[in-house]
Amino acid sequence: MSKYKKKNGTTRVGDLLRKMAEAGKNVSKPILEVASSLTGIASLKDLGNLITDNKELSESDKQLLLKELEYDMSEMQEVTKRWQSDNSTDSYMTRNIRPLTLGFLTLTLFIYIVLDSSLEAFEVDAEWIGLLKGLMMLAYGGYFGVRSVEKVFKSK
Repeated sequence: MSKYKKKNGTTRVGDLLRKMAEAGKNVSKPILEVASSLTGIASLKDLGNLITDNKELSESDKQLLLKELEYDMSEMQEVTKRWQSDNSTDSYMTRNIRPLTLGFLTLTLFIYIVLDSSLEAFEVDAEWIGLLKGLMMLAYGGYFGVRSVEKVFKSK
């Protein structure tokens, strides 16, 4: 996952649309609705069609949005290719690193919860909780979110 996605957790085109709407530009509701529910490349293509056909956006805004959309699609395709490559190897660790990491983080969270509720003196620094929270959100979002995109590709 790129540094951008780790930091923001959204698509570039979605962020640009939100900024345009906040700045008072006319962005139609169907475009904003599709942008807020992006779940894969098919949704990005639908969004691209809506942007292209929109009469409220200026031509320069359309071009800028379509360029960001193209970059997001390229990034999603590259992540899927990398995961397909990982899954086609003979190495156990390469094929299972994501599920193992997800399991480890979930187990760590469970241990923290049990220790926190059973030991009076047990206290975890807020920095570690924030780190675990960020890692859990990234791992769960990446594993289940991108995994869904991967399954859509397999069905097509």
